[in-house]
Amino acid sequence: MSHEPVLTVENLSVTLDGVQILRDVSFSLQPGEALAVLGPNGAGKTVLFRALLGLLPHTGVVRWRQDTKIGYVPQRFSVDRSAPITAMEFFLLQSPSFWRPSAEFVAHLDHELTLVGLDRSVLRKNLAELSGGETQRLLLAWAMLEHPGVLLLDEPTAGVDAGFEENLYALLHRVQTERGTSLLLISHDLSVVYRYAQKVVCLNKSVVCQGAPVQVLNPEALATLYGESGYYHHEHGPAH
Repeated sequence: MSHEPVLTVENLSVTLDGVQILRDVSFSLQPGEALAVLGPNGAGKTVLFRALLGLLPHTGVVRWRQDTKIGYVPQRFSVDRSAPITAMEFFLLQSPSFWRPSAEFVAHLDHELTLVGLDRSVLRKNLAELSGGETQRLLLAWAMLEHPGVLLLDEPTAGVDAGFEENLYALLHRVQTERGTSLLLISHDLSVVYRYAQKVVCLNKSVVCQGAPVQVLNPEALATLYGESGYYHHEHGPAH
């Protein structure tokens, strides 16, 4: 396996409508690594992801390793309630043949649906009929369909029930270990960061700290990241 980072970010800055949202953000993501981006609301975390995907103008360097496939699970997925598109048709957008998907494609789709805990019957539903939890699971299956080298997950447990939340992170850990997939995820949950991330980037418009969670998520860093009141709300690190 190559030791070249799958993603290198150097001095990334984003300014929107004259307001600087991100300033001089630098970090790297290694093959098979899980990196969590942690920070308060308004810190620029979703803007960071959109800049990494080339969806927002920016300065600095965003360098993906050549031929890296990227899967993306957004925090919100809005569907026109009048759009007559089923979940199956949504997946067929990734098929080489929309009208006649191959048996291999269908078998692969079934496998990913099973992984995320969805029954095949969901494919007959219109996207607008899906619950929040079903939508998040479907988006995860969509993102994993082509076995990407990197998964970008913007608060992937938004809208899912508490029971599935733990299952989802266990699933992501399995995908990371079995497929060698690198994970780049936004999370507000410190316990998730401690348990599943090998590296954390603390972000509040610029990088406050980065490194192994147990080494850098100390009281001083959290107080700087969230403010004193926010720190007391988030103080629930690993069990000792």
